[in-house]
Amino acid sequence: MIRLNKVSKQFRTGVFALSDISFNIERGEFVFLVGPTGSGKTTIFRLLTREALPTTGEIIVDNWDIVKLPGNKLPHLRKKIGVVFQDLKLLMDRTIFENIILPLEVSGVNTIAAKKIAEEIMEKVGINPHKDKFPIQLSGGELQRAALARALTLEPDILLADEPTGNLDRVTAMEIVKLLSEINKKGTTIIMATHNEDIIKALSKRIISLDNGQLAKDTAPSHSSPKSDNIEGENKKLETKPKPEKKKEEKKKEEDEDF
Repeated sequence: MIRLNKVSKQFRTGVFALSDISFNIERGEFVFLVGPTGSGKTTIFRLLTREALPTTGEIIVDNWDIVKLPGNKLPHLRKKIGVVFQDLKLLMDRTIFENIILPLEVSGVNTIAAKKIAEEIMEKVGINPHKDKFPIQLSGGELQRAALARALTLEPDILLADEPTGNLDRVTAMEIVKLLSEINKKGTTIIMATHNEDIIKALSKRIISLDNGQLAKDTAPSHSSPKSDNIEGENKKLETKPKPEKKKEEKKKEEDEDF
């Protein structure tokens, strides 16, 4: 479904954000994309959605060569790919419901159908009780659920989640990952960029590690592990000593410098 073949991305300054990256991701996989800040994780997401073009190399998404893809085909590509952004990108002057229904309205879905889809997705991710609130009124975990709901409105084949648990306490983080895991089990390919070691240990998933724009390691999931996808067990352990969630004004966004 996704193939990067010898992909490099060089900035005008001459710095390489990515250097000779190659990997394949099959339909229905759940893959962790890990590495320090500035290692190239966000750059890969931007390349997959065609927000940026590689300097060299080939990128195939669902049999489409997205480097050569005509501009009039971009909306079709982006309908296939849902994105949970690191900074969420929710519109602060719109309610949660209005944020979630917006991609459907922009795509020309009729009002009745759009409302039905939005209601179903909000119920699925557990944000329905907050649909009439504005983003500033929600906690970090609730905001992540809203962003996830918005990313799922067009039923994407691929979901890119850029540090979706970065500012959350560990219990709330595990709840978000549990949602992602459930979505993946229904067939959606998920690539999740994260620094969270607890999450990586709780799920037995493939790990693509980046370092300084290069592919450092590509680790297959350990299916023999007795802790495979042990989200529930991890949650119970964490609930014994939960860390309080930071207030919104205390949170500091950590963004990849390669953006």
